[in-house]
Amino acid sequence: MYQHLFVPVDGSELSQRAIEGSIALARQLGARITGFVVEPELVLSETSHNAQVFARHVQQHEERTEAHAAKVLAQFEQQAVAAGVAFQGAHVTRSGVDGAIVDEAAKAGCDMIVMVTHGRGPVGEFLFGSHTRKVIAHSQLPVFVLH
Repeated sequence: MYQHLFVPVDGSELSQRAIEGSIALARQLGARITGFVVEPELVLSETSHNAQVFARHVQQHEERTEAHAAKVLAQFEQQAVAAGVAFQGAHVTRSGVDGAIVDEAAKAGCDMIVMVTHGRGPVGEFLFGSHTRKVIAHSQLPVFVLH
């Protein structure tokens, strides 16, 4: 059965549902969890043409994203461990959230991706897109969707 769940989170209220649901699922399956945070790369338009200012912006961005990912993953780990579920965290900074989820789940050796969806409906998905839908379309792994 499924022994290693890959769970992308971002620290939002919605991702708390992913944390709680994935921990419950992992307990039922006797599985472990890899929690994952993908942080966006620095957008070049947000930077200066001055090399020193650019370097400082890059460093500040990296520090912010590292701190955010560490906080989110620490909270996830605390909840998983309290529930008796083995946990490890992973974090990358890159463009393309959907591709990062698919790629990192495969690299981590996971056998299922667990995601939560907003449940916006067809119009909301058309206007805002859906990371979950894109992951389902591109992943070779099964994707368990929590609503």
